[in-house]
Parts: sequence; C-alpha cells; structure tokens
Amino acid sequence: MIIVLKPGSTQSDIDYVSEKLHEKGLKVHVSKGEERTIIGAIGDERILREASLAAYPAVEKILPILKPFKLASRDFQRENSRVQIGDLTIGDDEVRIMAGPCSVETREGLLQVARAVKAAGGTFLRGGAFKPRSSPYAFQGLGEEGLKYLAEAREETGLYVITELMDPRDTELVYRYADIIQIGARNMSNFTLLKEVGRVDKPVLLKRGLSATVKELLMSAEYILHEGNRKVILCERGVRTFETETRNTLDLSAVPLVKDMSHLPIVVDPSHGVGRSDLVSPMCLAAVAAGADGLLIEIHENPEEALCDGPQSLRLSEFAELMVRVKSLIEALGRKL
Repeated sequence: MIIVLKPGSTQSDIDYVSEKLHEKGLKVHVSKGEERTIIGAIGDERILREASLAAYPAVEKILPILKPFKLASRDFQRENSRVQIGDLTIGDDEVRIMAGPCSVETREGLLQVARAVKAAGGTFLRGGAFKPRSSPYAFQGLGEEGLKYLAEAREETGLYVITELMDPRDTELVYRYADIIQIGARNMSNFTLLKEVGRVDKPVLLKRGLSATVKELLMSAEYILHEGNRKVILCERGVRTFETETRNTLDLSAVPLVKDMSHLPIVVDPSHGVGRSDLVSPMCLAAVAAGADGLLIEIHENPEEALCDGPQSLRLSEFAELMVRVKSLIEALGRKL
C-alpha cells in the first residue's frame, strides 16, 4: 500500500510514518515528488491497517497498490525515475547512446570502437566480457581480461561502461569495472541473480526476456527494487514470434506502454531486436520517435570477422552516419543527445 502525505509535510513527518511501518515489520520505500511525498509499505496489508496511520495529521490518504509490480508502478511513483551515472542522467529529456561490440574480443579492436563511439557523440561503451551463447562451443568471452580492456577504454575516452553479469559469483568482479550492470534476456527470470544486483549500489539495465510480456519484465524489475536498488533501467530487445526474416520482433509499443505503467526509464536494443544490420538504423530512429530513453547498438570495426553477432553489427562508418540522423530527429522532437 502507499501512504500519501499532505503537501508541506516535513522530514519529521516522513520519519514518524516510516518508523511506525518499520515497527510493524514492513519494508518502507520513500518517494519524494515535487508536490507530495509517497511512502510505500511492502508486506502484509493487514498489519498496515492495524498501524492506524490514517489518523496521523500529515497523512492525506492510504491507498492499495493493485498492480503486482508495486514499486515499479506509476501508483507508487508518479514522476519518472532518473538514474544517475556520473554526470549523466537516464530518464530525462536526453537520449543516451550506448554502443560497442557484442563481445570484447581484442584490446586494439575495443579501443578503436570506443574512439568511434566518442567521436560520434555516444556516452556509453557496451561490450560483453562474459557471453551467454546458445552453443557451448561458441566464443564465451574474455572474462576479467575483457573487463580490463573496457576499463582502459573508459580511461582513454571518458565513456561509461555497460557490461553483462551472468553469474551471482561474479557480482563483485563486474561491480568493480562496470558503470551499469546488464542483466541479459536469458537471465530476466533468474531471480537469484536479480536479488543479488538488487543489493548493490550500481545501476542495472534489465533486458526483456525472449518470450516475456511487459508485465513479466516489470515483475523482474520488482525483484531488484524490492532488495533496495532503485537504479533500474529497462530494455526492449525484441521477442520471439512466428516471423523468420528477422532474429526477433522488436516490440516498440513496449516503450510507451512501459512509460504508462511504470516510472522506470526504458532503452531499446534494435540490434538484437532485428538481427540484421540493414534494419538497425531505421529501428533506432523509430525507437527514438517512440520515446525511448536510450539506444543500445552493436557496432564492430570489422563485422565479417566478429566472434559474436557480426550480421547485426554496424560498421563504424555506418554508426557515424546513423548518429547524424539520430541527432537531427532528437532535436526535431525537442529532446537532447
């Protein structure tokens, strides 16, 4: 349930209500808006009724949260969440560009890509050090060596690093190197892993599962939020359908739908959404038009020789051309890069 405090409520009022909820064994989440403060109480609602907080002068009303994803819902927080990474924010008027290879392969190749991302106006370098693959014989990533290459690229270019975590045992290792921890589509329902990243103070990008509904995506985000990590970014990356001409079906309707149902920011990964480099650019533009808070794009210095996802990776020159078009669209929409 949520306890809505009256306008002008003080920090003492917030502390009093929070303390009463804690005494009843309930988890408390405070959301301060521009006009009102909302306190979310997670637990047995029968206990909440026994707390008799409705009589407290600063309490305006007590409402149930009917949606199963309570902390992720607009009922709990009306204002958009803004995830801070260094001097950048995800969830504001800006559209953040996250680009790089599917997997980190070589130091030289990654540095070349990082320089291209920086020169084109991107702010995040993406790259997998640990790679989940359908085949056990496929390239599985460089592990910590790949993480070190990402850190070196960040040091040279100033780009922030986003990389995937697959195993709870690697949480501390990835935490040391990453600015955003990515949870891939195959792990969207790995609840042990979600709880683990929910306990760290680091932004988490959560990808939609291969056959997951938007509601299921938000329920997975709930696991992270419930553990205390409020820095959650959602990612639409396409779902499996009967279509065979593309790798997946990119569900761009998920962007405005998520924004209606939840306060969490959402970015789009058109590379995995279509699996074809010739379709990535138009889907990037469509994603921005749909209201995405960012783009997660796969690029490679030589896609023909990529060890992972070469067919969906843009060449560096193609990425530069795309960024010119993306910038024009962003400006036309009254947003910023």
